[in-house]
Amino acid sequence: MGSSIILVGMPACGKTTIGAKLAENLSDYIHIDVDSLIERTEGKAISKIFEDCSEDYFRKLEYDTIKMVCTGKDKIISTGGGAFQNPDNRAMLLNFGKVFYLKTNIETLYNRIANDTTRPLLAKENPKKILEDMLSKREDNYKKAHYTIDTNNLSEDEIVRFIIDETNS
Repeated sequence: MGSSIILVGMPACGKTTIGAKLAENLSDYIHIDVDSLIERTEGKAISKIFEDCSEDYFRKLEYDTIKMVCTGKDKIISTGGGAFQNPDNRAMLLNFGKVFYLKTNIETLYNRIANDTTRPLLAKENPKKILEDMLSKREDNYKKAHYTIDTNNLSEDEIVRFIIDETNS
């Protein structure tokens, strides 16, 4: 294979889950979840980083982390939902490997995060409306990925198989 795989998309679209499943299937690859790496490095949850510092501070950490992980080869990188909005992050990721946008409808996203208080941009009143607004702002950038996968009617295994097939081609 030999090409890194990058997963982008909205919060709760499955980037971490699919990344972990890909790593189970691709033994030569390592899976890096950017948000988890930031949390381990900082010693606190993303929501706490937002609260204690700021979103700008978090975005700088995110940029530095993406720059650090975009080295070597055979990586599966699950980005945070907003990472692909930064043009520098986007350029790095598009150059580093094959980028897959996991496109998921608002209803599914909302059902997955309805009771999740760990997502700082969604832990507000009317998270469904926030998701809709977020998607309308982010979708043009997500569509710059090399591949778009409409995940709504696919199983996790079908998504993984598609990504592996495209990475092999």
